[in-house]
Amino acid sequence: MLFLYQWIIFGPLFFLLTLLTALLVMAMAPLFGSRFWGYYPPRWWSRLTCWLALCRVKSRGHEKLDPRRSYIFVANHQGAFDIFLVYGFLNQNVKWMQKQSLRKIPFVGFASEKAGHVFVDNTNVAKRTASIEKAKEQIVDGVSMVVFPEGSRSHTGKMGPFKRGAYHIALDLKLPIVPLTVNGPYDVLKRNTLRLHPSKMELIIHEPIPTEGLTESDIPELISRSRKIIYDALWEKYK
Repeated sequence: MLFLYQWIIFGPLFFLLTLLTALLVMAMAPLFGSRFWGYYPPRWWSRLTCWLALCRVKSRGHEKLDPRRSYIFVANHQGAFDIFLVYGFLNQNVKWMQKQSLRKIPFVGFASEKAGHVFVDNTNVAKRTASIEKAKEQIVDGVSMVVFPEGSRSHTGKMGPFKRGAYHIALDLKLPIVPLTVNGPYDVLKRNTLRLHPSKMELIIHEPIPTEGLTESDIPELISRSRKIIYDALWEKYK
């Protein structure tokens, strides 16, 4: 029954929602700016996707954030539904740092560019640095950035090592780092499969970590601290 639902109802509706959202962003963001049109249509696309996938979503910790302030959010990366969970339920206007390969997805890649999301080019140091500089340009007037410091989705649901890019941006812009713990997306849609498993998902927003007065030598400690915060809130099966 679930198999039929996925391919007869969820699949076509998800494709239609994705296409409509991409077209709306592509048409409106260049004309009226990406602050609204690059965030609100994808936010509702993400929420509807979670609900269409029959997932039960819980989020907590919103009271720790100021919607008028910019942050650097760092989250563990369990699977594709991480994006829908964070985008749909964080309730903060955010841009994403994305892998360069996502730019090739028809409509979605172009819409992401118009929405102000940043594609990270890791082919060499100069291009990686340019990607980070472009990311900094997007973080203004209460707009924040979401980064998965692991760089790719987990194969097991457990966390891998964190990279430094998000922490460099936070220090350069003197912005707080906010750890996010993502629970459940690994079970909904595992890496290298297209089979959905409707499950409970949880987004936990932790206390912001100030970065004023810190230097590059403090980055290892920041990584360790934020990673531990995320890890401690994981469900036991992901530890």
